Amino acid sequence: MKTPLDSRQLRAFCVLARTGSFTETARDLHLTQSGISHSMKALEGDVGCRLLDRLGKKVLLTQAGEQLLQHAQKILQEMESAREMLRRLGKRGVGRLRLGASTTACQHLIPTVLREFKKKFPEHTLTLEPGDTPQLVAARLRHGIDLALTLEVEKEAQLEFHPLFTDELQFIVSTQHPWAQARRVGRAEIPRQNYIHYNKSSVTFRLIEDYFRREQMVLNSVIEIGSMEATKELVRLGLGVSILAPWITREEIEDGSLVALPLGRRKLQRRWGVLHWRGKRLNLAEETFIGLCESATILLRNQPCEAHN
Repeated sequence: MKTPLDSRQLRAFCVLARTGSFTETARDLHLTQSGISHSMKALEGDVGCRLLDRLGKKVLLTQAGEQLLQHAQKILQEMESAREMLRRLGKRGVGRLRLGASTTACQHLIPTVLREFKKKFPEHTLTLEPGDTPQLVAARLRHGIDLALTLEVEKEAQLEFHPLFTDELQFIVSTQHPWAQARRVGRAEIPRQNYIHYNKSSVTFRLIEDYFRREQMVLNSVIEIGSMEATKELVRLGLGVSILAPWITREEIEDGSLVALPLGRRKLQRRWGVLHWRGKRLNLAEETFIGLCESATILLRNQPCEAHN
């Protein structure tokens, strides 16, 4: 494999093509005339052909030299553009942060975090990719995103999980449901309910299935829906029971349109956090984002599970 062309030689070549003089080129680059001459001989040796014709003190480009000049100018322009981009990135608050988050986090957690983040990094470019946990893990592994706000996953050797808070899944029912009226759930009635489930490919659905499998129950699912807002509305209308974290339905619980009830004696909990690349040093923007997530979820960490999960 041939070694790349020397950028200093290309720069000298471009200046020489403009001035047509070794003396002027040496003056412009603050180098000696012999240094420029040696540099051009080395460049011709690298490309394997003659680039310059010397007519007395005047220097002209050969046909090969004219071809190289076009490419050399583009190369040097690209290098200067790269230098300027890196200079801008080196300034505090300028850069890019690519985020991924579950749909639940996008609706309930991310807006507050991003509002505060933009105050601290107004010139930062932000992108947000919504998706379920498996999609976000895949996006991080292929370097499509920098950070993912999501549920804890099975151990991924290349990823590190920064925990934020733990929630607890509960039955969510309308205020007219018999369970809401009785303020308790009859175990024998659980399998007979009509359940409105979020996406069955989600980590949460698998957790629910595993939980009730251990309880030796199979839930009757009549509706599978990918919208959390639609799920809550269908439950409010009395079309079924859902299993959600009460902090997601806080407004509806507070206004009395929905009721949260424990699944049973055994709790079903999930851990939320931020996924990032293991061993990679976080930059200031990434550290700030995680810190803002910690601040935004502090109430969820401090409240008892029954109040928020």
